[in-house]
Amino acid sequence: MLRGKHWELLLMLTTLLLLAVGFLAYANGANDNFKGVASLFGSGTCRYRTAISWATVATFFGSLTALFLAQTLIRNFSGKGLVPDEIVASPQFVLAVAGGAGATVLLATFLGFPISTTHGLTGALVGAGLASAPTALNYSMLGSTFIVPLLLSPLLAVVTGASVYLGFRFARLRFGVTKEMCVCAGLETVILPMPQPEGVFAAQSTPALSITVDQPATCAERYSGTVFGMNAGRLLDSLHFMSAGAVSFARGLNDTPKIAALLLVASALDVRWGIVVVGTAIGLGGLLNARRVAETMSHKITDMNPGQGFAANLSTAALVTTASFHGLPVSTTHVSVGSLIGMGMVTRQTKWKPVLGVLASWVVTLPCAALLSAMVVRILELFQQT
Repeated sequence: MLRGKHWELLLMLTTLLLLAVGFLAYANGANDNFKGVASLFGSGTCRYRTAISWATVATFFGSLTALFLAQTLIRNFSGKGLVPDEIVASPQFVLAVAGGAGATVLLATFLGFPISTTHGLTGALVGAGLASAPTALNYSMLGSTFIVPLLLSPLLAVVTGASVYLGFRFARLRFGVTKEMCVCAGLETVILPMPQPEGVFAAQSTPALSITVDQPATCAERYSGTVFGMNAGRLLDSLHFMSAGAVSFARGLNDTPKIAALLLVASALDVRWGIVVVGTAIGLGGLLNARRVAETMSHKITDMNPGQGFAANLSTAALVTTASFHGLPVSTTHVSVGSLIGMGMVTRQTKWKPVLGVLASWVVTLPCAALLSAMVVRILELFQQT
């Protein structure tokens, strides 16, 4: 009888943990999946549906790769060393972290703010830790393992994004590749009034030449010329798609183990299956709820053409992949936005008003996640007492 109750309790615990972590993973996908392909959509290289589909596929492969290459991140985000081991092993702690971080990220997604899931997880770990054991939080580990990489990564991304763009601009000029603008011209039907006897007018349609003029941001800017005997525009579009896939892959590699680490407390669940579950939930979140963040990332931070988007993607992919291999919990959001800002500063196209709003949302993320996770801890304690 006791054995049967033990298995029922274990099954219930595993189910609750999967639901909580799945909720966080879904919120992560909704807020983060489009960030790798924002430059494809923002530069007019492809449509929204093509971009999000490509992001979903590349992110999922990054999630699967995390099975083999991201053990350090899994260990860091389990909470071990940050709070006492007996608290880390508590289901209440894990549920509080997943619930607090997930609610924060999902709220930002509905508001259209591209915030950091890494930042949300860090805040939730701190909030749940303080609520569970106020004097036992390891502030030294919090600073060196979490806070320093999160603060330095966007600054490094700004510099890297600007440098990579300037390097590619120099190479473009050396190869003699020039920019060209697309002007839309064609025939349209015009209705002309035709005078009739006794002052009656009739209408007649006739074709006429039409030229469309619009704002610079809506004009298609492409590259003309050749590089190593290949058309520069088509080559750049191919490289741009590959770089966007690389960013999405790196995001899956970096974010999936952070979320799956919360499942370590469920001894009945192999963490490898946890990574598959998390990767799937991330993909669904991006496919179903990424549109608002997509608009912010693609059109509200800076204007860009395909070459500028490619440079921002390349710097983001390099920084996030390097951080993943070294087990550093950098934020893909901070890095990708930082790269876009750096590139936009060089081209003088950064839109500072919405950028400041995004930066403000980053400041709010950590205390918001900490407060929500601490509230979940208190709610769970009340349920235990009743």
